[in-house]
Amino acid sequence: MSMEPRTLKESFSQLEAHSDKAASYFYGRLFAANPRLRALFPPAMTAQRDRLFHALTRIVWSQDNPSELESYLSRLGRDHRKYGVLPEHYPAVGAALIATLRVFAADRWSPEAEESWTAAYRRAAGTMIEAAERDAAEAPPWWAAEVVDHDRRGPDLAVLTLRPDRPLAFLPGQYVTVQTARWPRVWRPYSIANAPRPDGLLRLHVRAVPAGWVSGALVRHTTAGDTVLLGPATGAMTLDPESDRDLLLIAGGTGLAPIKALAEQVVLSDRARRVHLLVGARTERDLYDLPDLRSLAAGAPGPKVVPVLSHSPGFEGMRGELPDVLDRFDGWDDHDVYVCGPTPMVRRTVASLQRLGVPLTRVHHDLLRAEEAPSPDDGVA
Repeated sequence: MSMEPRTLKESFSQLEAHSDKAASYFYGRLFAANPRLRALFPPAMTAQRDRLFHALTRIVWSQDNPSELESYLSRLGRDHRKYGVLPEHYPAVGAALIATLRVFAADRWSPEAEESWTAAYRRAAGTMIEAAERDAAEAPPWWAAEVVDHDRRGPDLAVLTLRPDRPLAFLPGQYVTVQTARWPRVWRPYSIANAPRPDGLLRLHVRAVPAGWVSGALVRHTTAGDTVLLGPATGAMTLDPESDRDLLLIAGGTGLAPIKALAEQVVLSDRARRVHLLVGARTERDLYDLPDLRSLAAGAPGPKVVPVLSHSPGFEGMRGELPDVLDRFDGWDDHDVYVCGPTPMVRRTVASLQRLGVPLTRVHHDLLRAEEAPSPDDGVA
């Protein structure tokens, strides 16, 4: 390990030991020196502090993997456009970061440590700024989208149909971040539940969760005619364009959204690929999108849709938890597999697939995105 990455990791470990206090100090220092920057951040800073340390952790521990670090920082720089972050804001953030490290990493702080952190931050900021500038030449920082339909499918669940004010390019399996007028500067990620359409409409499946500011607003306080803001589409849980393997699609809860988009993409394509779609829920009432799925399955070559219920003893179909029913089918080792749903379900499903002989290179999910966007909102779909 070269001197600079080692120095960064050693000093950062001191910061991590006092993460809450260090984050509060960082933002206090930043806003005291630059009061106007407070307007770029959400009213409540708890989730923001989590994101700060997640980003710093990725940056510090990716120093030995330059390509991974560049990819992460480029994505971060593009994403920061929707917050109104400009190149002139970066020096203020860097100064607050160095000041925080001096206080909370004092035991490991030295002129060499300060030089290493200053150089590392300068490189990171440069990568983020360059990515944002490239993105600015191709796309706006956000899209205004009209809610053309708000379909309440349960007390805590709604399907929203949105019309962006300009074309929003995306691939099935990707997600957008959403901001409502009720909660300015608070963005939450939701997967797009359809393949691209000629009319440009997008569908989102949203479940309101306790303390979920954005999800609650979208489900309970949004109607047709309202406007929301959308960030650019991102995410890597997309179909491999070079693969003709059959597909196993596994969805739990509103994790159905990106899985449904992938199934729709196959139905609309000319490529003959068999698709098995396993849809997990607690009860039949929780199969909120089953009529649409059956319509999709009626197409040629429509996917085979299999509901799997975990809390319905009288259900005549398949019963059990999704990770536990996979061995009731023929082998999946020659399939491409896509999984989305609550994080524990995804982890257990991936482990089950591995035990059944499915190469992990063929198992796709978006767990990393969920980990990068910690919040009380439903960030799965």
